[in-house]
Amino acid sequence: MQVILMEKMTNLGQLGDVVKVKNGYARNFLIPQGKAKRATESNKAEFAARRAELEAAERAKQADAQVRAEKLNGLTVQIAQKAGVDGKLFGSVTNADIVAALAQMGFTVEKSQVRMPSGHLKQIGDYPVSLGLFTDVVATITVSVLGEH
Repeated sequence: MQVILMEKMTNLGQLGDVVKVKNGYARNFLIPQGKAKRATESNKAEFAARRAELEAAERAKQADAQVRAEKLNGLTVQIAQKAGVDGKLFGSVTNADIVAALAQMGFTVEKSQVRMPSGHLKQIGDYPVSLGLFTDVVATITVSVLGEH
């Protein structure tokens, strides 16, 4: 299916690109979330008319994400979890726990923006975690997992 991207997408294209994607990906994800529209002639004409407005909105989102990234970079988040004597947690620290801890500190981040390449944290210690705030804007924070008995 041919779609027009309504925002910059990693591994897919820039704002306004007409790309070919699988039907299910377009119908179930891109179109319902407003990230793309079907590449019909009327949609192409509408996009051409609104291109400057959409590009300005995209730049504003990116600038906002840059400001948020500067505030978040180098931040240390402490999360206390029950742990055994050997430092192994009963359970794990997930991206939802990190989002909740950041919310208590006054930062709004979505669960999908927390990138944990090695999976959930299962040991006491300090771990670097990256937050993908926008397509090219990434902030790195330190999650300090503390044990409580």
